[in-house]
Amino acid sequence: MGVSQRHVSFVESGRAQPSRELLLAWLQELQAPLALRNVALQQAGFAPVYRDGELSDAVLAPVREALGRLLVAHDPMPAMVMDAAWNVLQMNRGAQWMAQTLMPWTAHLPPGQGINLLDAMLHPDGMTRLMTNLEEVAPAILAHLRDDAAVVPELLPRVELLATQMQKRLGKKSLPPWPRQMAPVLTTRFSTEHGELAFFSMFSTFGTPQDITLASLRVEHVFAADEHTRTVVAAQVG
Repeated sequence: MGVSQRHVSFVESGRAQPSRELLLAWLQELQAPLALRNVALQQAGFAPVYRDGELSDAVLAPVREALGRLLVAHDPMPAMVMDAAWNVLQMNRGAQWMAQTLMPWTAHLPPGQGINLLDAMLHPDGMTRLMTNLEEVAPAILAHLRDDAAVVPELLPRVELLATQMQKRLGKKSLPPWPRQMAPVLTTRFSTEHGELAFFSMFSTFGTPQDITLASLRVEHVFAADEHTRTVVAAQVG
């Protein structure tokens, strides 16, 4: 951070106050979320640095275009844009088909009402109901959600509610630990009217975002894990 160990100790013990530049460098080294950096700056008496706007803002038009191109390029396989709270902001045709196949009730949501994937998993007719390998994927899903809840604490009550729900569906007092034999990529399998469908995911994020909104966004790219799934998606979304 370009300062002595002694000065770091003085700041940590409250004997010295950090400058704005030192605080920014410190938070960067800690890889703190941008929203948390703004809070720390304000608590130290400095103005926030990072913009927190809306994805619909005019200045983010190139970003929206880039996201749209990513989604279209991934069709017919599902892809969606989510924020840190697991709200689905954009979906391609494949993702719309997948949502309505796994959760038919989403087709009847009021116009303009988005889908929150955490709420969708908690729904009595949510996607976890159709997972045929829930015991395998539940620990991974919960670990991912708990990591997110460390940054967005308001998620935690729903995450723990989902953990309880999964325990009941598996008929266990506690969820199983991560399997010892790990596949190269975790595959989620669903029982559907088209037979068993198997998918795995990749996530894209923005490199070095300087905007809180952009830092919270991620694109989930869903891929078919077998030829049957690939054929079904191509025929249904095609």
